[in-house]
Amino acid sequence: MTGRIRVKICGLTRLEDAELAASLGADALGFIFWPKSPRAVDADRVRAISRSLPAMPLRVGVFVDAPPDDVAAVAARAGLDAIQLHGGEPVGAYESLGLRVLRVVSVADEAGIEAAAALPAHVTPLVDAVDPVRRGGTGMTVDWTRAATVARQRPIVLAGGLAPENVGEAIARVRPWGVDVASGVESSPGVKSADRLRAFFASVRAAGEDE
Repeated sequence: MTGRIRVKICGLTRLEDAELAASLGADALGFIFWPKSPRAVDADRVRAISRSLPAMPLRVGVFVDAPPDDVAAVAARAGLDAIQLHGGEPVGAYESLGLRVLRVVSVADEAGIEAAAALPAHVTPLVDAVDPVRRGGTGMTVDWTRAATVARQRPIVLAGGLAPENVGEAIARVRPWGVDVASGVESSPGVKSADRLRAFFASVRAAGEDE
């Protein structure tokens, strides 16, 4: 693996957290539009947050089985650059939206590994511990050995239970293109800890220097 590790901070609900993440060098900020999530936001809140941020990082909207037309409307209102599909929706149904696409995948078994590797080249696999009820942000780690199998075949974003304490080891073992964190840098759902955000970025940088 060459180059730095990209970082996505997900489940943002507050401007101050998004500003800090951006200042620390986040490549992407994730906003959850699934109403059942404790980190759910609406398009108007994301639009308001986004206005106070620099053009980069990317704004990513997380959706669970939302119809393409609904996703398009939210993306336009919120000013999204990318979407993250977290349900059972077919990726192809969203290709016409003109947005970058991340697809959440499970590597709980060989079939999951094969499905992740077989995604279209323009879709970025986001390997997470998929929970059918809570979806993401569970704090559960994935099987890093299986995730590494996919990462050897194509660039992936690694999620699932990452935190300042383990992200360095995860990067060394999986060698992902990027990492994604939500609960691992929080003081409560949707409220990020400034200290843990800083520690997470420091751990990622240290891991990159070890490569």
